[in-house]
Amino acid sequence: MLPDKPLAAALLDLDGTLLDTAPALARSLNTLRTEQQRPPLPFATIRPLVSHGARAMLRMAFPDIDAGRFEPLLARFLELYHSQLAVDTQLFKGFDEVLSRLDAQHIPWGVVTNKPRWLAEPLLQQLGLYQRAGCVLSGDSLPVQKPDPLPLLTAARQINVLPANCLYLGDALRDAEAARAAGMVGLGARYGYIGASDNIENWPFTAWIDEPLELLAWVGLAHAPPQLAPHAGA
Repeated sequence: MLPDKPLAAALLDLDGTLLDTAPALARSLNTLRTEQQRPPLPFATIRPLVSHGARAMLRMAFPDIDAGRFEPLLARFLELYHSQLAVDTQLFKGFDEVLSRLDAQHIPWGVVTNKPRWLAEPLLQQLGLYQRAGCVLSGDSLPVQKPDPLPLLTAARQINVLPANCLYLGDALRDAEAARAAGMVGLGARYGYIGASDNIENWPFTAWIDEPLELLAWVGLAHAPPQLAPHAGA
């Protein structure tokens, strides 16, 4: 159910919500597996792990690696990913219009992610989004990460909007928990990196959206339907 009064700002998770980063991360992970003389994994196997972070992806890809080798492999994985951050990475379909509409109406938006700053900020810069965002909070911007509400509360303060007047869109349980703890409207991105085993019925989001354009209604903006092309000869 939409709020009686439109929300004043939108805060967004990054991987699996604002940006489709799975192709670049999957390619980097499979490059690492090739270096370790292992066959590549199917993209469908890797995609649901992206929102859980690099460590979860690495544990899935190398379940038998001992603790002493884990950190060097993680460093190599992130090195490979950093070298091609924006390759094949793009906004999820519809978000270009969403951000343009928010900008046109002077509705602030920002990014709150657990991705480390040295990856998140260059990625947003390369895609021309960092300069447009009202705030960017990375996983190491504060002493705590989501599901702690502090990153969301800090972001709301930076864009000068009360948490209750803000929505947070994400695709993981930690996003739902952080939004609820911050007193924000939490929206779940059903199009994001959700795995078949995720029990999303128990995730405390306020509501789910199936595409980014549905976000507009929550800030009082109607999505304009596409204009039909005129018939030939009309």
